[in-house]
Amino acid sequence: MARADSEVIEHVAGGGTLGPDDTLSPGYKGELMRLMAVFVDSELAGAAGFVPFINSAPGLKQRSIAARIVSEKFRHAEQGLSLMEPFGINSELYVRSHCWWSRLDRSLDLGARRVGSDKRLNVFHYPLEGWTDAVVLNLLMGTASAVQIDELSRSSYRPMAEVMGAIAAREKTHAEWGQEGLRQEIDRLRDHATPQVNVDYWFPRVAATFGRHGVTDQSQQYLKYGLRQATSGELLNRWLADIGPRLKGLGLTQPPVPTA
Repeated sequence: MARADSEVIEHVAGGGTLGPDDTLSPGYKGELMRLMAVFVDSELAGAAGFVPFINSAPGLKQRSIAARIVSEKFRHAEQGLSLMEPFGINSELYVRSHCWWSRLDRSLDLGARRVGSDKRLNVFHYPLEGWTDAVVLNLLMGTASAVQIDELSRSSYRPMAEVMGAIAAREKTHAEWGQEGLRQEIDRLRDHATPQVNVDYWFPRVAATFGRHGVTDQSQQYLKYGLRQATSGELLNRWLADIGPRLKGLGLTQPPVPTA
């Protein structure tokens, strides 16, 4: 028999956690599955969209790193799906259920509203244009993912928290690789103009992955169930504190933060 929502909310509010042997309330289970689907779908779509650009890298070392990032993102999606399987998800059918490499028109501005049939973050609906574009997105979204996934490592659902802690560490490494890759690309191009154009394009789209600022209806649900501990605005500010110095160190300018 499912637990009452009020019982679960009281339990997590007191610092309690839940595991695979606990009975979850329908509300808690629904928000947990939504959160895990967003993670899995984003990893699948992000990896699939990056695949065609591996051979665009200027050297073998860069291609090897790019291939490793793709491989690890697919592995992260696999780990996320393993968390969903106890809830009746068939991993093989799930992976085949969407075209993960599909993209929309680059000129669109989707903001934070949900589009498409899967639950990928909107940033993964936009197509990449070349290697420089790819390494810029890797740096911006890599640092954002590290913040977002690290937050899930403090989730009230223990199995997810345990898995996400290790994944967050790998995402931080991906961001470091992205930063070094962008530094090399700036040196190769011998100018900052093209990378800055790419930063200007991707920055607001990555910022939008944090959702609307403050406590929205959706983030309130995550907070209520202890699936997240911080608001969207707090997570955004963590990212800004990280990405600002990185861009400055590369001689790039941080664009204005879009208003909610």
